[in-house]
Amino acid sequence: MKIYDRSLTGATENTGRSQETQAVGSAGRQSGAGRSSEANDRVEFSSSLGSLSQALSSFGASRANRVDALADLYRSGNYRPSSLDTSRGMISDALSGGAD
Repeated sequence: MKIYDRSLTGATENTGRSQETQAVGSAGRQSGAGRSSEANDRVEFSSSLGSLSQALSSFGASRANRVDALADLYRSGNYRPSSLDTSRGMISDALSGGAD
């Protein structure tokens, strides 16, 4: 992630800024001295963040579908959990520190 904020630059780089801060901003208002124009700020997110967001939403959707299916089985009286599988899952989770 990259953030560009021209108001965060050092004092040595501000030599030509007095004219810039007095210029009319893109919204049609004049910026006061010492304030940067909002049009100069910019944020960029990497494509990796987009991929992560898609993966998380996909995981959430598949998990919700699984919970709905289990709820339907429970409501119909057909949910028969395996005590062996449940105990294995609990032990596995405890040994891994719950890092799943």
